[in-house]
Amino acid sequence: MDTFALAPSLPPYVGRFAPSPSGPLHFGSLVAAMGSYLEARRHGGRWLLRIEDIDRPRTVPGAAEGIIATLARFGFEWDGGIVWQSRRDEAYHLALDQLKAAGHAFPCACTRREMADSALARDGSRRYPGTCRNGLLPGRGARAWRIRAEGMIGFDDAIQGWQQEDLALDAGDYVVLRADGLFAYQLAVVVDDAEAGVTHVVRGADLLDSTARQIHLQGLLGMPHPAYAHLPVATNAAGEKLSKQTLARAIDEHPPAAALCAALRFLGQIPPAALDRAPLAEIWHWAIQHWRLDLVPRQRHAPATTTDSPRTASCIPMTSPPTAAPSATCSVPPAESQS
Repeated sequence: MDTFALAPSLPPYVGRFAPSPSGPLHFGSLVAAMGSYLEARRHGGRWLLRIEDIDRPRTVPGAAEGIIATLARFGFEWDGGIVWQSRRDEAYHLALDQLKAAGHAFPCACTRREMADSALARDGSRRYPGTCRNGLLPGRGARAWRIRAEGMIGFDDAIQGWQQEDLALDAGDYVVLRADGLFAYQLAVVVDDAEAGVTHVVRGADLLDSTARQIHLQGLLGMPHPAYAHLPVATNAAGEKLSKQTLARAIDEHPPAAALCAALRFLGQIPPAALDRAPLAEIWHWAIQHWRLDLVPRQRHAPATTTDSPRTASCIPMTSPPTAAPSATCSVPPAESQS
């Protein structure tokens, strides 16, 4: 009897969108939501929604509810219940206890002021100089907990290509429990993704430099490594990332159809001009059927504007005047010549 080795079956695709409720959704948020959603649906997978409100001081009252309502109005459909990080401290405590027991975490007494002269890490933060790595200095008490950053981490990003980071040199020992008693983003996102069975993380490239630390934590905790794809970050006319701080306009101020088509074009897709005025169901049907990750620009940031034609019919301003010049995503009606 002939015998055949069966190839291991891949786990079902599970993606997610995890906004922070520090303000309303803007165009950059829509781009991240759309890229993760379409990649999941194109693979017949599940798409989860998680509210990353772990950083309580930055959480704006009512912002989470506004985000959820905006996603629903734009036609996003998530699977299962919504996860709130602010309600998951117990899970993070268990993970931290595991890291402590294995000797991977150590207490740190250093303040921001004491680290002000430290070298910069790859993400622009101050790299920890290792002051408390081998024990607290006499008379000092623990303010935070850090992870010993050791080794080289490499991964193949589906959009940005091969990435490699020397954790000690590029990141340094990183915080998992902050001085204010809150768990750090790096720990929370790793625990949440693992518990939810997330297999693919599609998000903005502003988080690309966090990925090596998250992969490192996954290994220390014995958790699976998802695949990663980091989308270009939308920027304004000054080259700044669209955000509340740069006066990015709330996306719910705009007609959903035009905004969705603008996000598709930003992501390198080529929707027909007539789709800008189509019903949401038709837009989503077209987008899922025609989505191609390989068309997404392989760059870390891009201006939130299109210049398909010198004559534009409808423009979506991305920033609020007068502080920032209006950057706009524009659509051209079918009757307009693009020659």
